[in-house]
Amino acid sequence: MGENASFWESLIYAHPTCTTWKQEAEGSIYHLASILFVVGFMGGSGFFGLLYVFSLLGLGFLGSSVWAWLDVCAADIFSWNFILFAICFVQFIYVTYQVRSVSFDKEFQELYSALFQPLGISLTVYRKIVLCCDAEVVTLEKEHCYAMQGKTPIDKLSLLVSGRIRVTVDGEFLHYIFPLQFLDSPEWDSLRPTEEGIFQVTLTAETDCRYVAWRRKKLYLLFAKHRFISRLFSILIGSDIAEKLYALNDRVQVGKGFRYDIRLPNFYHV
Repeated sequence: MGENASFWESLIYAHPTCTTWKQEAEGSIYHLASILFVVGFMGGSGFFGLLYVFSLLGLGFLGSSVWAWLDVCAADIFSWNFILFAICFVQFIYVTYQVRSVSFDKEFQELYSALFQPLGISLTVYRKIVLCCDAEVVTLEKEHCYAMQGKTPIDKLSLLVSGRIRVTVDGEFLHYIFPLQFLDSPEWDSLRPTEEGIFQVTLTAETDCRYVAWRRKKLYLLFAKHRFISRLFSILIGSDIAEKLYALNDRVQVGKGFRYDIRLPNFYHV
């Protein structure tokens, strides 16, 4: 205990205390560097947040290096600040390279800006989602069917990028599907990963449409590897189903006061 006490005492009390303080303030370079540190630490997350942080911290360390070289004339202070400036500069170049390497086609970039970016999804996560659909946007011509009632298997999940889809059952209109809505979210949610099923509705393109499709098995593999993406799609699909339920204007009545949702065959509502 005595040795430990003497160690801490020497560590704390060995240095002389400040009896007099420097009267004049440091130069403008020192204060500018301090301001850059304060502003730099206010950066956010993601690629652009990292660019913000590393650029301002790098400038702050560079300012401190200049201050140490010109005003303080301390080689050790200059060396450490210049090393930290070099590290920030290298990190800035590396993040810039990553941002440039994560590039998408126009439709995928617009999809990211409209749907995923407002949710705070990073470009690296979005790239995994895009690669899962092979970075392909499928075209569906006017009056062509995406799915036919009682015939088309439920083997993918699709998101409409442009155009308008008409949903019908036995020739009766149910609702429309608009851009940034899933084409088959109720069907997807009504089946377990190991189950198979077929569409109970017909989806027809009212205009020329473009959509992104994720194969069912491939998407579940992505969910298994990345739980965050699984939760993200769960939220998006749940919100999409809620919008479709509000849009439904024609339901089939079942006995005892229950109503049967055409697009949610496993759910009944009082």
